[in-house]
Amino acid sequence: MIYVSSSCVRHTKIAESITELALNGFRNIELSGGTEHYNGFESDLLELKAKFNLNYLCHNYFPPPKEHFVLNLASFDDGIYKKTIEHLKCALKLSQELGAPKFGFHAGFFVDIRTDEIGKKINKKTVNDYKKATERFINGYCEVAAYAEGIDIYLENNVFSKTNYETYGGENIFMLCTSASYYELAEQINFKLLLDVAHLKVSCNTLGLDFGIELKTMLELSDYIHLSSNDGLHDQNHPLAEDEKLISMLKQYNLGNKDFTLEIYGGLDVVHDSLVILQELGL
Repeated sequence: MIYVSSSCVRHTKIAESITELALNGFRNIELSGGTEHYNGFESDLLELKAKFNLNYLCHNYFPPPKEHFVLNLASFDDGIYKKTIEHLKCALKLSQELGAPKFGFHAGFFVDIRTDEIGKKINKKTVNDYKKATERFINGYCEVAAYAEGIDIYLENNVFSKTNYETYGGENIFMLCTSASYYELAEQINFKLLLDVAHLKVSCNTLGLDFGIELKTMLELSDYIHLSSNDGLHDQNHPLAEDEKLISMLKQYNLGNKDFTLEIYGGLDVVHDSLVILQELGL
């Protein structure tokens, strides 16, 4: 199934985003960040689901919290850590109410990121101890997973940009950026991989890894994929048509048993064009 992220359109209320997507023919929608909390959004989602015969997934920062913060299940800040666990449990409960079968969120960070640093340069901070942060993440993950009640939980690979590489002198401040880090974490907990291909492309370029080899390995590990394109330096959410090499790579694989989400910014025309490209791949 091919989903379109609600973040592909920009509205304050999630109901407005869903309405715009549904009126433009999109029926499978991944609910993501970019909107504000308001009372009654749950009933709005259920009404729109029935009206337009929609399929939903919840992702990462949805539902929007009343007070914004950056999710980090590896945080050493007890306040952020507890808020993250509470948010993830809330997202799982909403997934159950909406009939959404899976929920994906980002793996942890070894520093605490401010909301104004999301997707941008992260200012230099003290990097938390990797082993202790990973243990904290695992404990939190197990607590959240016990709350899932039939919802499949996925961890999304993070993006390590060249800018952040330079800021931190090559020290990786993110969990789960490569296949090696996947296997390392998989030895400690049982989880499913949400593969963000655009994130992987940037991380491979930053770390000097072969993107083709990494993509092949991680596609075989995942049945839930996020797609967009970029210049290999930063996560830009560009249309798939701008990356013919990626399209050629995807043609090599049997993708029919996987779910995809398009995270394309720049208007619904380019989202539709990217959807057509996926459909031409046999999805």
